[in-house]
Amino acid sequence: MTGSLRLESVRLALRNRELIPALDVTVAPGQCVTLMGPSGCGKSTLLAFISGTLDPAFEVSGRVLIGEVDITELAPERRRVGILFQDDLLFPHLSVGGNLGFALEANVRDRGERRARVEQALAEAELPGFANRDPATLSGGQRARVALMRTLLSAPKALLLDEPFNRLDAQLRVDFRRFVFVHAAERGLPVLLVTHDEADAPAGGPVIRLQGLR
Repeated sequence: MTGSLRLESVRLALRNRELIPALDVTVAPGQCVTLMGPSGCGKSTLLAFISGTLDPAFEVSGRVLIGEVDITELAPERRRVGILFQDDLLFPHLSVGGNLGFALEANVRDRGERRARVEQALAEAELPGFANRDPATLSGGQRARVALMRTLLSAPKALLLDEPFNRLDAQLRVDFRRFVFVHAAERGLPVLLVTHDEADAPAGGPVIRLQGLR
């Protein structure tokens, strides 16, 4: 289990135009909070701020905490924040197993343990025996599952979802959405989802609607 993801008075602006006013959000472990709003309203920009990859052209204030740890000023690799995008971003020069192994923490050095963790991730993704496969040979749904398991193997403390369901057809979208939320909940991860589709929000979960530039 991890702690809550908390945004405290987070404000984002671009060239003195306000994107997001002072925003306070708490995402409990195992919970998903959904951000919705028109294109350009700052949804993905907010995720970039949380993950530490925000373009310096933006003006920002406020804090991001996971549990009691303030991660606002930490380098991206020290924040322990996982993120999934619309594209799966699998490395084409690595096998499926190589993609998964890339995410393992540096302190997991034993080859046998690394191999076992990769195989366990493939089993959870319903892709046993796929370690040596070329990612280019996978279907869209298979690639999406590998991308999620790669993110989870990095042992994040929070999970950000930047419209990762968009490129899947209707049934795959339903299946992958369920797959993501089940695995995040099992690990007690706070999840912040950006989407344009009401159906992507977990039933009964909080939805925050952003308004756009002012």
